[in-house]
Amino acid sequence: MPGDDAGRAGAAVSAAPAVADHLGAAELAALHAHWRAANYLSAGQIYLMANPLLEEPLRPEHIKPRLLGHWGTSPGLNLVHTHLNRVIAARDLDALCVWGPGHGGPAVLANSWLDGTYSETYPDVSRDRAGMELLFRQFSFPGGVPSHVAPETPGSIHEGGELGYSLTHAYGAAFDHPRLLVACVIGDGEAETGPLAASWHATKFLDPVHDGAVLPILHLNGYKIANPTVLARIPEAELDALLRGYGHDPVHVTGDDPAAVHQAMAAAMDRSLDRIAAIQRRAREEGATDRPRWPVIVLRTPKGWTGPHEVDGQPVEGTWRSHQVPLAGVRDHADHRHQLERWLRSYRPEELFDEAGRPRPEVLACVPEGRRRLGASPYANGGLLLRALPLPPLERHAVDVASPGASLHEPTRVLGGLLADVMAATAARRDFRLVGPDETASNRLDAVYRATGKAWQAATLGTDEHLARDGRVMEVLSEHLCQGWLEGYLLTGRHGLFSSYEAFAHIVDSMVNQHIKWLRTARRLPWRRPIASLNYLLTSHVWRQDHNGFSHQDPGFVDHVLDKSPEVVRVYLPPDANTLLSVADHVLRSRDYVNVIVAGKQPSFDWLTLDEARAHCARGAGVWHWAGTEDGSRDPDVVLACAGDVPTQETLAAADLLRRHLPDLAVRVVNVVDMARLLPAGVHPHGMPDSEYDALFTRDKPVIFAYHGYPWLIHRLAYRRAGHANLHVRGYKEEGTTTTPFDMVVRNDLDRFRLVMDVVDRVPGLGVRAVALRQAMADIRTRHHDWIREHGTDLPEVAEWTWAGCAPG
Repeated sequence: MPGDDAGRAGAAVSAAPAVADHLGAAELAALHAHWRAANYLSAGQIYLMANPLLEEPLRPEHIKPRLLGHWGTSPGLNLVHTHLNRVIAARDLDALCVWGPGHGGPAVLANSWLDGTYSETYPDVSRDRAGMELLFRQFSFPGGVPSHVAPETPGSIHEGGELGYSLTHAYGAAFDHPRLLVACVIGDGEAETGPLAASWHATKFLDPVHDGAVLPILHLNGYKIANPTVLARIPEAELDALLRGYGHDPVHVTGDDPAAVHQAMAAAMDRSLDRIAAIQRRAREEGATDRPRWPVIVLRTPKGWTGPHEVDGQPVEGTWRSHQVPLAGVRDHADHRHQLERWLRSYRPEELFDEAGRPRPEVLACVPEGRRRLGASPYANGGLLLRALPLPPLERHAVDVASPGASLHEPTRVLGGLLADVMAATAARRDFRLVGPDETASNRLDAVYRATGKAWQAATLGTDEHLARDGRVMEVLSEHLCQGWLEGYLLTGRHGLFSSYEAFAHIVDSMVNQHIKWLRTARRLPWRRPIASLNYLLTSHVWRQDHNGFSHQDPGFVDHVLDKSPEVVRVYLPPDANTLLSVADHVLRSRDYVNVIVAGKQPSFDWLTLDEARAHCARGAGVWHWAGTEDGSRDPDVVLACAGDVPTQETLAAADLLRRHLPDLAVRVVNVVDMARLLPAGVHPHGMPDSEYDALFTRDKPVIFAYHGYPWLIHRLAYRRAGHANLHVRGYKEEGTTTTPFDMVVRNDLDRFRLVMDVVDRVPGLGVRAVALRQAMADIRTRHHDWIREHGTDLPEVAEWTWAGCAPG
């Protein structure tokens, strides 16, 4: 096919014999025309800001002053898109594609413009000369669109800016969408990452009856930004063995001759889709239960294919030099500018676009119509498919609270009952999943197994429990997979919850950061419909990891999240079972947020009735009048504030000590559930106005704040407040080991006795008259140190402490 290799100075290249006659001449010509058009549009986006159809010789002013973008991966992505168009149209498929290569934006934007979805989404970027010029100009340009396949790109659910997550997103999209085909292009640089390597195991969790199918397309073009890639350099037999070991059946497409590659790619697509259809038919109609071997296409094409072959005597096509911008300095370098023009004209744009700049019919001959177009797939705009989650009445699961602290429950076990009801209510519609790294039962959520099992397609043994081919609990010991599965699931219109040990949520710091950025951008796009929030339940937390020790103690995930876009992030620390139910009900109904809940799984006191919990959670922070000693006749002398279940218990125990030993001291107890309430109203949507904050915490009284995590977060949230100078925060300060539960709070100076000492130290005039109390509190801490080393248990007055009966009467 002539004119496909501009790198050879525009010389014609004759077609090599096709490896097979899978395509007829007309279909081959149509596919090739579409691919050439997409390549032309991809290159144009990187370079041009005017003269989009090359109706006059290129001049410096036609070229962008800053050349940004990535050419190297674009021809391969265009080839995949072209051939997906063919099979979608021919087979009438519901399809979605996840584009893994980090900077594949030019290709996906080009194809979206070609099939019309881009112009339908952004009418000013019309499918004609003017629209093409705007498409080119806006790419990687101030006020324009990014070089990644970003939220602004129709048909996308995956931000390509950070590598490693494409395949796990693809599987998340396929779960519970039985009609959906999810193609996933994996760049060979991305294939070197840990999350991607783990993602190959997702075949062991994909149910061919209830789930859709994932077709991985491993695109090996040989190079990353400056180095060769591992999978492109190992022998094909070794790569085959690797992929077969993961449970795949590899289909290879290799070459640099366009006609031959089109034939091979079409054959590979048809073979793969026939294989997928056979797998699903056997499972759905014949009841097959063996784990199938799913197809994977291995596509080897040159990096920067059809681009400049050489520049300044250096090889470019097929090397790392084509990764980004193969021809630099074209505004000022006449030879480079002429080479760019030869390259662009080699695609023969006059054959691809009419005089008005519209794609000619032969270019669009294989493009599907309507919602079948990849850019128009409702699966890539999940809010279009989202249904409200059928949540049960909270009264069904609330614990009875006769009086504060009179009973104990395991909060997450109580929540597990609610989640079991949600699982049962969504059994037919299958749009809710619980994911976590092997910890559902450990985190006391195992009530869900009454309604569903754990997804599992691999071998089972008689000793296994709760494994089910159609299960909707997802457990795999990779936080990356859990996160990616849930993101893909939510982005395609469903609901879910991620349960994890608190310390190891940090493993997905970068992934949640990308999802927050996606949501923030999507919220600004009116055509993107709201999706269900990404909800985390962090338990087995820092104060109850005394048995696992220091390695399992890290409460900093909330710090990371609260650094992000205020319009998107929310953090909740419910202090008991009923407040956890109220918070969970709220976050599971919410849209377009990342919600983090930190809650305990160990028995803890029940402080609030369900109605009180609802009211308290609605406020986000409030005074617990029954816990303090202020009577309303005067301002409090001190405020004891708390956030988190263990800090709340220690604060109430400190309030109890103060009531008994300093009965004349006016103590106010404030509990915070919603951490963003501490921010000013103008900084976060949940923030408090200064007047409300001052009324709650006072402007001039000492505030002793017992916080679940790192103390400086509270200072950072409240530093603008008038009373910040009076704020003293106790929290986790990296002191931990395998020890007793109470010793953990003592080691970090969060214990009740230390809080009482802080009150004595900070309330004016109290230091002298309460010196005996302070000394007594210090002595108990010393006795605690000796006691646990002798007995291995906490002091009796701590282990047996209860609030019941201590409320003022």
